[in-house]
Amino acid sequence: MKSVMITFDQAFYERIIKTLDRLNCRGFSYFQQVQGRGSKTGEPHYGSHAWPSMCSAIITIVEDSRVDPLLEALHAMDKETEMLGLRAFVWNVEKSI
Repeated sequence: MKSVMITFDQAFYERIIKTLDRLNCRGFSYFQQVQGRGSKTGEPHYGSHAWPSMCSAIITIVEDSRVDPLLEALHAMDKETEMLGLRAFVWNVEKSI
């Protein structure tokens, strides 16, 4: 099992949920308002007057075989509008209850 943490501009929310559904990644936790900025490019997401946009995050635990199709779909989504910002990070899940 792998944990996939997806951080994204709020504008991506519906598309990401549809992607998770299409790829049978059922379980996830959604963090609606997350502040941050990319390490190399993109606009900051601070929810302030100067930087009013916000980002969100979703974490999902999926079977290993679902990771690559999910990352490929997310990467294609990010390429369409790179300045919005979308990143995904994968970690091993050692144990769960």
